[in-house]
Amino acid sequence: MHLLSTIERHLRRNRVPPTRFGREAVNDPRFVLDLRRGREPRAATRDRVLAYIAMHREQAGA
Repeated sequence: MHLLSTIERHLRRNRVPPTRFGREAVNDPRFVLDLRRGREPRAATRDRVLAYIAMHREQAGA
């Protein structure tokens, strides 16, 4: 559940729709919606998502 809360925080802070986030982060527009329904991502996918969020955080200077 920690990954989903991190994603949700990113979505709110950056005003990004969940489908856009999923498409850009892991090439899956349903990714966030599926996580909300209980999907458990693989470790490699989780790492890609966290790297994507970190990259955007660095670009924003936060």
